Amino acid sequence: MSSKQKGILCLVTSSFCFALMNVFILLAGDIPSIEKTFFRNFIAMIVAGVAIARAGQGFSFRKQDLGLLTLRSVCGTLGMLANFYAVDHMLLADATAIQKLVPFFTILSSWIILKERIKPWQSGLILLAFAASLLVVKPGFTPDLGPAIIQFFGALAAGFAYTYVRKLTQNGVSKPKIIFFFSAFSCIAVIPLIALDFVMPTWQQLAMLLCTGLAASGGQFAITYAYGFAPASQISIYDYSQILFSALFGLVFFGQLPDWLSWIGYGLLIACALANLILSSRPGKPAAPASPASKEASA
Repeated sequence: MSSKQKGILCLVTSSFCFALMNVFILLAGDIPSIEKTFFRNFIAMIVAGVAIARAGQGFSFRKQDLGLLTLRSVCGTLGMLANFYAVDHMLLADATAIQKLVPFFTILSSWIILKERIKPWQSGLILLAFAASLLVVKPGFTPDLGPAIIQFFGALAAGFAYTYVRKLTQNGVSKPKIIFFFSAFSCIAVIPLIALDFVMPTWQQLAMLLCTGLAASGGQFAITYAYGFAPASQISIYDYSQILFSALFGLVFFGQLPDWLSWIGYGLLIACALANLILSSRPGKPAAPASPASKEASA
C-alpha cells in the first residue's frame, strides 16, 4: 500500500472508532453525560500518560503554557459535554453531522485568536455549512431544539479548543502532554458535578463506559498514524465518513432513520469539506487552519 492509502485506511478506521464510541455512549443508558465524559477522559489520560512516560518527557509543564492549556481544556471539556449530551438526545447521525461543523468554527477562531485571514471562499463555505446544519436541525419543525443547539455551541467551543491546540503545538508543547493535561483537567472539573447527581453504573453500563474510552483511544491513535502517513490536504475529507458510519450504526443498533432533509444536510456538509480540501490544496494556497495535531488532541 502507498503512504496515502495507509493514511486513508487509518482515517476511515478513526472515523469508525469515533462513531462506535458514540454507540457505546448510548448503550451506557441513563448514566448522566457528565459521568460518561469522566470515564472517556480517564482512559484517555492513562493512554497519554503512558505515552509521556515511554517518551521520557516528564509530567512538568512550562509556566508560560499553562494559560493556553487551561483555555484549551475548558473549551474542549464544554465541547465534549455537549457532544455526549447531544448523542444521548438526538439521532446519532444528526449529532455527528452538527459536530462536523468544528473545522469551519476553527477557521473562525483562528481568525480571532491567531489573526489568520479568512479568504472569501472560506467565508462562503462557512455560510453553506451553517445552512447545511439547519437542514439537519430543522428549526421550527423539530419539537425540541435543545440538544441540537447545545451541540452547535459545543462545536463552536471545540473549534476554539482546536485553535488553542494549534497555538500550543506552535509553542513546542508535545501532543501527549496536551492530551494528558486536557484529560486530567476534564476529569477533575466534572467531579463536583458528578457528586451532585451520581448514578452508580451497573456492570453492563460500566463495561460500555470502558468501551467508550477504548474506542475513543483507538480513534485517537488511528488519527495520529493517518496524518503521519499522509498530509491533511490529501486525506482529511475521509474523516466525514464518520457521518455515514453513525447513520449506519444508528439504524442497526437503535432503529434510527434520518429523514431526507438530514441526508441533504449530510451531503452539503461533505461537499463543503471537499471544496475546502480542494481549494486549500491548490498551489500557493496555505492549508486550512484546522490542523491535524489539534484534532488528535481533541479526539
